[in-house]
Amino acid sequence: MTPNKRTAKIGSAARAGVLLLLATVASGCIWVNDTADLRTYVQQTQAKPPGKIKPLPEFKSYEAFIYQGASLRDPFQPLIELVVEEDQGPVSDLKPDTERVKTYLESFPIDGLNMVGTITSLDGGELWALLKDPKGEIHRVSNGDYLGLDYGQVQEVSELGLELVEIIENGRGGWMKRPRVIALPEKE
Repeated sequence: MTPNKRTAKIGSAARAGVLLLLATVASGCIWVNDTADLRTYVQQTQAKPPGKIKPLPEFKSYEAFIYQGASLRDPFQPLIELVVEEDQGPVSDLKPDTERVKTYLESFPIDGLNMVGTITSLDGGELWALLKDPKGEIHRVSNGDYLGLDYGQVQEVSELGLELVEIIENGRGGWMKRPRVIALPEKE
């Protein structure tokens, strides 16, 4: 098909579409002389009893509240003035070793580690605790190993659990020791 024939076909289709559109618009503008059915419908609708409108609900009037506590003590101020001694330094020389390279188990909180069992070395000398981390991996831990976010060091491993000591801030610029236990859960 040549380009001229194609253009002629598109032009004739466009003309047909415009004529169809004009015919549709013009058909909506037809004047109807017989409106008897419309008058009948209006008379029937007006003959029906009118509907009832429910009355508006009664609203309670607004009662203003006057705050009488402006002269009372501010509840956000302490009852007694707290005296803080500023020259109070750390209580002891205890502090964690921050230069030490942290182990993998020191990236999890103690509450996220679960003891799942123990194993003994082949010579029967050393007892290791088996800890499960939040990722589901099992790790072997013995005395002296570090774990937890608060510089926890394992002190003793037993068949029932392991004991460790954490070094935490004491709130006065120093550090203090806190004992913790990870117990092996009892089987049912």
